[in-house]
Amino acid sequence: MPDTFDIKIYYEDTDCGGVVYYGKYLGFLERARTDYMQRRGIDIRSLMAEGTYFVVVSVDIKYRKSARYADIITIHTEIDELSFASITFAHKILLKDTPIATAKVKLATVGTQPNETELKPKKMTKEMADALKA
Repeated sequence: MPDTFDIKIYYEDTDCGGVVYYGKYLGFLERARTDYMQRRGIDIRSLMAEGTYFVVVSVDIKYRKSARYADIITIHTEIDELSFASITFAHKILLKDTPIATAKVKLATVGTQPNETELKPKKMTKEMADALKA
């Protein structure tokens, strides 16, 4: 069952014609993913303190219709794929129950080794994987 997340469109989200700028959708998807994880007890701040981070490795988004200033869009978010060090989220963006965009976003879990600064793939804990599947 997907999670839902509502976002009100503000003037700052739009171009001069009042249409949502295409790049803003990436930020909206980020909010939906963060909310998805928080609802499952995954505290991103704690993970960062432990040296675990999420990085976007790919985005595939298809736009069908536009949202406009003052609209309220709903983002449905669910896990499409989960591996030992990556998560692919499937998103559906709706405006009044009409699909306006779909997206798949793949994140890698990464971390640093002691005394290193380079991020490398890091295996998800079983607890995190179980929480994401819940």
